[in-house]
Amino acid sequence: MKILFIHNNYASNTSGEEQAAEALREVLVAHGHQVKWFRRFSDVIRDSFWKKVQAFFSGMYNPGAVKELKGILDEFQPDIVQIQNLYPFISPGIIRIIKRRRIPLVMRCPNYRLFCPTGLHLDRRGDICERCLSGLRELNCIKKNCENDLPKSFGYALRNFLARTVWGVTKTMDAYIVQTTFQRQKFIDNGIPPHKLFIISGFSSMAKKTANKYEPKYVTFIGRVSREKGIEEFLEVAKDLPNIPFAVVGDVRGHGISIKLNSPSNILWTGFLTGDKLDAFFQYSKIIVVPSKWYEGFPNVIVNAMKHGRPVISNNLGAMSDIIDHRKNGILVETGNVEDLKGAIRKLYDDEININFYGLNGKNKADLLYSSQSVYNDLINLYSNLIKEKSKV
Repeated sequence: MKILFIHNNYASNTSGEEQAAEALREVLVAHGHQVKWFRRFSDVIRDSFWKKVQAFFSGMYNPGAVKELKGILDEFQPDIVQIQNLYPFISPGIIRIIKRRRIPLVMRCPNYRLFCPTGLHLDRRGDICERCLSGLRELNCIKKNCENDLPKSFGYALRNFLARTVWGVTKTMDAYIVQTTFQRQKFIDNGIPPHKLFIISGFSSMAKKTANKYEPKYVTFIGRVSREKGIEEFLEVAKDLPNIPFAVVGDVRGHGISIKLNSPSNILWTGFLTGDKLDAFFQYSKIIVVPSKWYEGFPNVIVNAMKHGRPVISNNLGAMSDIIDHRKNGILVETGNVEDLKGAIRKLYDDEININFYGLNGKNKADLLYSSQSVYNDLINLYSNLIKEKSKV
């Protein structure tokens, strides 16, 4: 099978979305399929004024991307196309080109950008927000200045409005891939037909154990160092528990730099880790904390922790509450409640019985439901059925 992946990388090129997309490509290639990328990269924007101007307009329609895609479709002749992120250098303008050629079109939705301009359903104060689902719709993004940058909020709102009304991104796909039952229900509530929605979870590779014999000791945060990920609450808890060693594994940029400078002394900052180094740090961790304040699509860090046999403490919200079974493979706490999170960490840290109990249950669940083979089977069945349906018409 020949599969075309379309994705605009984020500025860091290290987000969970990038890692998940690469993992899907690798498992498809490993099973003998041809996968080609049509890709753009947002890291070129940086502090360039002209690149920001280009990004503003190309997010709505990019004729250059449309022209290049035509050539790729002619040359590669894909059996199916999968879209992930189109912004800001690809644009929804490519959808009609694909549809005219009657190629099955799938959109993988790791966030909520189909309905929310920022993709997070979170306002700039860090509160859950769903105002763009009704009433003034995308105008709320401008009114609330959700990006804390009025021109940026305006651009996000405008491109989402055009994507919804002109390009029909919520109607024209043959299938939408979501990753949890929570996310699927949110999409149904917002008008996506249930027969077009397919749950295909994220996955991680088999956990590799380090040869070192260090005893696990850290309470660890792994991910983007940003407000919506709950880093501020995590650091506040660390400050209140000075006798427990904490760690932050993630890239520190922008606002994250000042967060790091003002962090308590019992936190180890490792920077961004991948591969064997990341696997090793899971082994050095006693508890993995995922205090994210937005719904999440599918936080891969939870599955990685489970595969390493590590208990997870997370917020009782969105995708996290779908993956974590409270008091079975982890603990769910009230979102944004520092005292609740602190109490859960303090109680579990010295409870070796439950640490091992949650860890083992989590590993068993991850190996059963979130293996690469299971995800591959679901994905290839979807692809095959869509191709078969197109061939009948």
